[in-house]
Amino acid sequence: MSGSNSSPPADNGTAPPRDEPLTLTVHSLPAADAQTVRSAVDTRAGRWKMVLLLLVSAAPVIASYFTYYVIRPQGRTNYGELVDPQRPLPAWTGRDAAGAEVPLTALRGQWLLLSVADSSCAQVCQDHLYLQRQLRESLGKDKDRMDWVWLRTGEAAVPEALRAGVASATVLQVDAAAVAQWLQPAQGQRLEDHLYVIDPQGNWMMRFPANVEPKRARRDLERLMRASSSWDRAGRESGAGH
Repeated sequence: MSGSNSSPPADNGTAPPRDEPLTLTVHSLPAADAQTVRSAVDTRAGRWKMVLLLLVSAAPVIASYFTYYVIRPQGRTNYGELVDPQRPLPAWTGRDAAGAEVPLTALRGQWLLLSVADSSCAQVCQDHLYLQRQLRESLGKDKDRMDWVWLRTGEAAVPEALRAGVASATVLQVDAAAVAQWLQPAQGQRLEDHLYVIDPQGNWMMRFPANVEPKRARRDLERLMRASSSWDRAGRESGAGH
């Protein structure tokens, strides 16, 4: 047809853009080097080793308490009353015979057979002190794992007649109100009526009845010594003493 141009238009560089397929570029993460991997593995292994070490260290203590508190032969009963929950030694101080301050926490590391009484030490106090010494001696080879302690209250001096008798005891002058915040008597009794047992970890864990029966108390103490023999040793690592 005249005047028509059937040839394709010339390419003048302005052709419309053509659709292109959508592409995604995936960037790979840098590979961890061998040293980094080893370091992570060693860290995890170290943590597990520490946990296992703590469990192994605590196992004898846990086992002895489990044996004493849970696995009890049929017909066996404790004479002393077990304290639950146990109460740790408080963070206050007493004064020794020379007037020096002694933190109660320094008594940790030994079993303690403890009594509380006014410094004037009436007959019940004297009976308890005598019994404490005798019970400790009755433990034979295990006696060095137990200290006997008198927490004395009041401002009076220790009677002269008692001083020689308590020379091997731990005697500390303490505040009566502070002691009452820690130890507790049975209902209807006074603090002075009981003997108390504190374990080497520093926890008050047993209270003997008022008018204590020596033979029954000794049996309880012997059981405690046997149950703890695998982990408890005589003496304090810190060197604290009487």
